[in-house]
Amino acid sequence: DVILTGCFLALQQQLLQIGGGMMYHKLASRVPQVARMRLSRAPRVPMSSSAASVSMYAGRADTSRLPTAKVSLPAIQTLNKAKPFSSGVEGNKFLTMLASGKPIVCAEGYLFELEKRGYVQIGPFVPEVSLSHPEAVKQLHREFVRAGSDIVQAFTYYANRAKLRLIGKEDRLEALNRAALRIAREVAEETGTILAGNVCNTTMYNPSDPETWDEVRLMFREQIAWAAEEGAELIIGETLGYYGEAVIALEEIQRSGLPAVITFSLANWSDGSKTGDHFLLHDNVHIVDACKQIHSKGAKVVGLNCHRGPETIIAPLQALRDAGCDFPLAALPVGYQCTADKPTMQELSSPGKMYSDLDCHTATRYDFEAFGKECERLGIQYVGTCCGAAAHHVRALAMAVGKSPDSGAFVPDITKHFVYGKEEVLQDAGNLKGSFLSGAGS
Repeated sequence: DVILTGCFLALQQQLLQIGGGMMYHKLASRVPQVARMRLSRAPRVPMSSSAASVSMYAGRADTSRLPTAKVSLPAIQTLNKAKPFSSGVEGNKFLTMLASGKPIVCAEGYLFELEKRGYVQIGPFVPEVSLSHPEAVKQLHREFVRAGSDIVQAFTYYANRAKLRLIGKEDRLEALNRAALRIAREVAEETGTILAGNVCNTTMYNPSDPETWDEVRLMFREQIAWAAEEGAELIIGETLGYYGEAVIALEEIQRSGLPAVITFSLANWSDGSKTGDHFLLHDNVHIVDACKQIHSKGAKVVGLNCHRGPETIIAPLQALRDAGCDFPLAALPVGYQCTADKPTMQELSSPGKMYSDLDCHTATRYDFEAFGKECERLGIQYVGTCCGAAAHHVRALAMAVGKSPDSGAFVPDITKHFVYGKEEVLQDAGNLKGSFLSGAGS
């Protein structure tokens, strides 16, 4: 068993390096269970307090079972030590910008915006558009950059093996990821911005089922490998509702040699638990503990994204600062006017209309301007947008934190409006006679 385990691990590393996850999964189905990757089973910690629960579930490879002198395969490496690919960080634009202390804007929200435009389906939320209509993705990247985004995030959110399997298109996994990365890279290169790879909540992680940890790890690994190969300067692990899943994501990002941004989501799902209201993740880890631990493990930026709006995301951010989280924090709220009674966007939807009836709750540009000012007050360097936000929200946020985006030349100027404008402005232009201003034409 020991020799077989070692051989399989060696072959797994080579397959993941040269051919991506599909080859690994085809092989794995033919190999006895005893030879598959074993992750240590961390003891179940009672969830009575968030502090006690930080020692959570993200397992590491069981190196005690690996052969030493018995097998002379140079490729045998543990998951913790293997580095089948790497991207140097010397001259990394993201790390340089982070070190400068200047605000970093990262526009997220591709899934919802492209759904509104008719390219993504609510429910499965699989971003096939990068293959079917790449021009639509490229256009949105350009709009976000023009509005002030410093980062072009490849649209690989939910472009993982589980999601492609859901719609019967797992065979298109690598092609979809690489297409999304190349679209984003093209825009990043033409605009001088920063290319980011992206992984997210897999929907497969279960803290009480160690087999899911293996599956999640491999899903992260293949997406991160493709991102590194396509030239990403950082990897964003986002919308992570489990601390344990975030640890796995961070470990896999670190294997690539790229800097990691890890953002958690505080959800109030329909089970009535309202864990998000208590600033708890799904595995009952408090957001303060989660962020401190992930930062201590090496993430460059840690924070929150999704679910909460530009007003309701402030309370957990304040809690992080009050608890002494003095490292770089991230804040990327959804583009909806969530309230104290309904702090997450899901709570705004009516039964049977989840996500599809949120239009009337859309945040204004002024909501994101106020959010930007709050982030300045809290000293949050990495800011952005998430589901439901559009380019005008990105622009308002970018300008609020001191940037001058290209589209800033077209912020509202009501002084020139023929009904609501200023008389002297219209008079100087020779347009006063046809206006509805008081005294017009006199």
